[in-house]
Amino acid sequence: MALKELQSGNQRFVSGMMQHPGQTPQRRQQLSLYQQPFAVVLTCSDSRLPAEVIFDQGLGDLFVIRVAGNIIDSAVLGSVEYALDHLGVPLVMVLGHQNCGAVTATLESIRDNTAAPGDIKALVDAITPAVAIAEQRPGDLLDNTIRANAERSRDSIDNAPELREALAKRMVKVVAAYYSLESGTATVT
Repeated sequence: MALKELQSGNQRFVSGMMQHPGQTPQRRQQLSLYQQPFAVVLTCSDSRLPAEVIFDQGLGDLFVIRVAGNIIDSAVLGSVEYALDHLGVPLVMVLGHQNCGAVTATLESIRDNTAAPGDIKALVDAITPAVAIAEQRPGDLLDNTIRANAERSRDSIDNAPELREALAKRMVKVVAAYYSLESGTATVT
């Protein structure tokens, strides 16, 4: 049901028929007492894909984690764990997107055999294993790496020892998806 709601909301966004649900002062007041999001969305920090907008959701509907390259680290895993354990969220979506800058920086670093500057290196290091997977796939290396990176993050969540109990206790689905900047469509991979 949660995945279907995200897909329906994305269809509304793509068609320009958004409902902008749950954005009233009354809803804001109600949420001051509790939250009960129906999905976690781990997505990139890129300003072109705010999850609440592209899935046409309102206040309190999504537990959104944004980090460049939608990578996994202990803080991200802790955030997912909190959403599963304390909020009972039934769906986790890892959303990669077209023309991801963090993935582009990774490919450039590998191509040029140079280290990424500053803490961007942490992003590049986390994304680099996805390149080897993408190189085995036909098609565009950037696009394939973006998809492989989202799939690796999905698998990291699925296999995280910290989340094993939460995943076993509930019917929780973890999916990877790809967002097209051009069409606005988010597709589960």
